[in-house]
Amino acid sequence: MPNDIDSDPPPPATAGADRPPAVARPSDGWSAAAFEGEFLRGPRPRRRETRELFRMAAEFVRGFRTFHFIGPCVTVFGSARFPQEHRYCALAHQMGARLARAGFVTMTGGGPGIMEAANRGARENGGMSVGSRIRLPHEEDANPYLDVDVEFDYFFIRKVMLLKYSMGFIILPGGFGTLDELFDATTLIQTGKMHGFPVVLMGADYWQPLMAFMRRTMVAAGTIAAADVDRILVTDVPEEAMAHLLDFATSSFGLRWRPYKPLWFLREQPLGDNEASVDPADPGDPAEQGEQGEQGDRPDLDDPVDLIERTGA
Repeated sequence: MPNDIDSDPPPPATAGADRPPAVARPSDGWSAAAFEGEFLRGPRPRRRETRELFRMAAEFVRGFRTFHFIGPCVTVFGSARFPQEHRYCALAHQMGARLARAGFVTMTGGGPGIMEAANRGARENGGMSVGSRIRLPHEEDANPYLDVDVEFDYFFIRKVMLLKYSMGFIILPGGFGTLDELFDATTLIQTGKMHGFPVVLMGADYWQPLMAFMRRTMVAAGTIAAADVDRILVTDVPEEAMAHLLDFATSSFGLRWRPYKPLWFLREQPLGDNEASVDPADPGDPAEQGEQGEQGDRPDLDDPVDLIERTGA
């Protein structure tokens, strides 16, 4: 589907109009800074700031130790407020299924709605399903389709995990959080802080006004370049989204990825059958995830196979 969107969009569907509010959970040992926003209110006594610094470091280490072994991953973003019967959730479910059949790990924010649909699609098709969740007072628990679930107190640490371990981003309709994640990814790509990973927007009717604003206002004003918008694919066709992801994976990485081995003296644990992936086309020196490999053969999209060969732990 082309990214040109000059026509007037239809009104977007309403998310979760009848959804009951989530029940607040007790603050069972939550970080006061993360829970009450104290940390962002300005300077505090040095001892408290130092204590908070160590708490942040501990969250980073916990995320690194868990996600270090998951393998090539694609993150699916989207709202928690859509019911599972919604067409946006159906799209997320299809993408989770296709990612799993292609051998990718599916990572989401671990909550309900679009995140649950993507995780369910991955789980039902034999793929690894991963959640990187944020702890909030009015947020529901993790969805039941996660193989790996890590909960964070700090939004910025959670966002690092969602971006750091992924080689592509599927973004479905959502609110402020989803927009934040979209613009985080595109800003890092634009500034060269992150590789030019594929960014795919699905739910074209929902994204039309935003894409039109970027093209007609931001590009026209010179605040972004036309190339910054052109790198975003807008489509409602799962086959087109997967072709875009796989084209990048094979041309830029050759799917040559070999897992890090857990180190016994750090008490690291493997993640079972999903820990290992390697491109059989080139058995030479392994390339770490995120480094470029040689050009690989394009897969047959009509007959999905495990593009990333899985081996046991």
